[in-house]
Amino acid sequence: MKNFDCTIPTRIIFGEDGEKRVGELVKEYGFHKVLIHYGGGSVKRSGLLELVENSLKEAGIQYVELGGVQANPVLSLVREGIELCRKEQVDLILAVGGGSVLDSSKAIGDGGGNPESDVWNFFIGKDVPKGHIPVAAILTLSASGSEMSQSAVLTNEETGLKRGFNSPTHQPLFSICNPKLTYTVSKFQTGCGTVDIMMHTLERYFGWSKDSAITDRIAEGLLKAVIEAGRVADQNPEDYEARATLMWAGSLSHNGLTGLGREFLMQVHQLEHELSGMYPRIAHGAGLSALWASWARYVCPVWPERFAQYAVRVWNVEMDFENPLATALAGISATEEFFRSLGMPISLEELEAEPERFEEMAEKCTNFGKRTLAGIRKLDKQEMIEIYQLAYPRR
Repeated sequence: MKNFDCTIPTRIIFGEDGEKRVGELVKEYGFHKVLIHYGGGSVKRSGLLELVENSLKEAGIQYVELGGVQANPVLSLVREGIELCRKEQVDLILAVGGGSVLDSSKAIGDGGGNPESDVWNFFIGKDVPKGHIPVAAILTLSASGSEMSQSAVLTNEETGLKRGFNSPTHQPLFSICNPKLTYTVSKFQTGCGTVDIMMHTLERYFGWSKDSAITDRIAEGLLKAVIEAGRVADQNPEDYEARATLMWAGSLSHNGLTGLGREFLMQVHQLEHELSGMYPRIAHGAGLSALWASWARYVCPVWPERFAQYAVRVWNVEMDFENPLATALAGISATEEFFRSLGMPISLEELEAEPERFEEMAEKCTNFGKRTLAGIRKLDKQEMIEIYQLAYPRR
């Protein structure tokens, strides 16, 4: 097991009606003016936005609002949020929504806390945030784990680049997680979320370090729980225990726990960022489900025993000791079929990605020739293209 340094300071308020406490929580921490940041009209239609407003009013907390976050959050709205925070002297950003709203809020917090810097420079590695406006969350979608992570991802619409970075400034101060707020999430978005939760764990599980038995068992247990809960929530969206499992697993999958002691780089996430950066209509979870099995089949011959372990422990595939690659491939197929059972795409053709643009995506993924992707198998530009091509045919 590799050395690690682990701090997960986010306070989680988990369970029914937690959102009703938002005013008292903001007051408890001593904040005075809040930016309520949200996406589309669902928080209005559900009455959640009004509940939040009333809770803040009752606690004597001032607020301003900014909606309009889209599925892949964009730089232009972040810039608008930064200016609003400066103008209104906001001291807390309250994200009401899913991972996209949280990521947009984190970026606004970076920009608002570093007036001398351009926020996009943080995402392309040219600068590091020195301060921030704190972020808190009311979660309405189980998927990204952003409510308990240091990560944030943003798309620059002008360049089509989708980039992310990790920073302690992104760690939410507190997150309110009520599984009932996810009851109205669509079947498709529930599937996307289930995939995203699994992928955050799988990307860590298939890092290149060995000898991390306890981390493996934590990851495997989480994956098995998510598979079971994903199936239930797909059929019965108001099953509280299934929704609760997905919500808590989403937080645990991306707060670092399932990768402690391992070296990893999220290769599939990197490949997918170029896909949804180029095609903003593609949901992140759908892009991951379309790419993962092809990536796995491409890299697993380098370490078939690792993929075979996953197949046996998570999918109960019988181990073929004479041919571990066959066991590995069976586990990959089982994962792919599970994604398909949730209505998720398993090829780029289903997402109407254009094969003639695969080279462009790979070029962007190499940061225009400046990097390769470390992993079980190191990926250069040509190998990235081959994975995109392998993911294209409809199976």
